[in-house]
Amino acid sequence: MAHESLAQEEVLLEGFLALDAPEGFRAELIEGEIVVTPPPDGDHEDYIELVVNQVYRHSRTDMQFSGNKGLQLQSGGGCPKDHVIPDGTFSPRELRLYRGADPWMPCAGVGMVLEVTSTKPTADREAKRRCYARGGVPLYLLVDREASSITLFKAPEKDDYREHCTVPFGTSLALPEPFAFDLETSDFL
Repeated sequence: MAHESLAQEEVLLEGFLALDAPEGFRAELIEGEIVVTPPPDGDHEDYIELVVNQVYRHSRTDMQFSGNKGLQLQSGGGCPKDHVIPDGTFSPRELRLYRGADPWMPCAGVGMVLEVTSTKPTADREAKRRCYARGGVPLYLLVDREASSITLFKAPEKDDYREHCTVPFGTSLALPEPFAFDLETSDFL
């Protein structure tokens, strides 16, 4: 039985890696499910830019940003490794983490991932949160447009984060080291 399960995992992973998503679409393998997401709307991109701009201007540690970096993360249960593309991936510039990296790189060295909810907010709130925690990503920043709030998840352990802080748009949110600044969200309104 275990051999059949392994073969199914391999088939799913091979099928996913061979997938040719339409231009602008993102294909991800999240907890054993292939998820294809259409190009984002302008508001989605605006929230990302608001966060990135503040990180570049205020972070105590110089950061690199990627909006398209595929991360290969540990999976849960009998699924193949998760393959997720965060809306934003931050790593300390001194690591030059993206230089020479494969399209799907491990998450070692990633300082924080950013997601802005879109048409499937539950995936960002739950499945991706579990993926990032299993991968040991230290910080997960979730901009929840539907709830008009921003949440920072930290202290990953197994399938989840032990700590989180949620604030409504218009309130500042303290980002810990290596960022060490208060993220202002007044422009999110």
